[in-house]
Amino acid sequence: MYEEVNMSLRETSAPGSSTGKERPPTRFSWQRFERKSIPYFFLLPFLVGYVLFQIYPLIYSFNLSLYRKQLIGGITFIGFTNYLKVFHDPSFWEGIRNVLIFGAFQIPVMLGLALIFALILDSDIIKKRTIFRLGFFLPFAVPSVVAALLWGYFYGQSFGPIAQIANALKLTPPVFLTPRGIFPAMANISTWQYTGYNMLIIYAALKAIPPEIYEAARVDGASNWQMAWHIRIPLVWPAIVLTIIFSINGTLQLFNEPNVLTVVAPTVVNLHFTPNIYLYNLAFRNAEFNYSAAMAFALALVSGALASLVLFLTRRREKELK
Repeated sequence: MYEEVNMSLRETSAPGSSTGKERPPTRFSWQRFERKSIPYFFLLPFLVGYVLFQIYPLIYSFNLSLYRKQLIGGITFIGFTNYLKVFHDPSFWEGIRNVLIFGAFQIPVMLGLALIFALILDSDIIKKRTIFRLGFFLPFAVPSVVAALLWGYFYGQSFGPIAQIANALKLTPPVFLTPRGIFPAMANISTWQYTGYNMLIIYAALKAIPPEIYEAARVDGASNWQMAWHIRIPLVWPAIVLTIIFSINGTLQLFNEPNVLTVVAPTVVNLHFTPNIYLYNLAFRNAEFNYSAAMAFALALVSGALASLVLFLTRRREKELK
């Protein structure tokens, strides 16, 4: 009896036995490698372009920001001295203040209109939704430089159509591009151009809401206003937060509108009106490439800090509501 048990144990523990635990094959499998590598071949063109046009310029700019070029002494390594200089530069913070003032009333107006238009398109009020959706989105297809030139022509005090109408009526033409009026003038351009873009983001989030929720609300007797306030807006709140972050980043990168309006109002828009205009003038007028590279990264830090603040406040609000 014992001999039979020992023989069976030897057979099961013998190498190559089919009943024992088989080891995974260690030999290279070309088919498995080919199957796993196919997705990376499709991603390779994008990865090459991303590394060449995104990663490498960032690394080059960061390396550039750590040096200082002088007429006497050449290029010297100074570490983070340029960054300390940026954070003590009053012109940089004046540009930050200007774009924050600009965004303080432009972003709420733009996103408020985008939300209203999205709710209207998602309702049964409009029948030809494709036409209205195209009409709202069409200004975004216009390049920002062209949009600034177009509105700069409207704002012209001596050659614009508004001034011509005022002169025809023997009235004094209104002056739009004043130190106080420059912010509403630029806000009007950005609102006209980017409201449709943000509307599409919110509208896509509205279309993702299951229709069963609306049916249940109608059974409970909810009106269209109540469904919009208590169902639609809370459910698309993540999309609204996304548009807020996009708008903050776009506001801090404000360049085309004030740069084009400089031709019309050279005394109102100075050389450091926004951080990007200040960067442009430092790099391409004063040839201070090292300092401007450090300022670009400092601006990215400010933008990331504001975006993180928005996310923190929204998550805190969600926790309080729960």
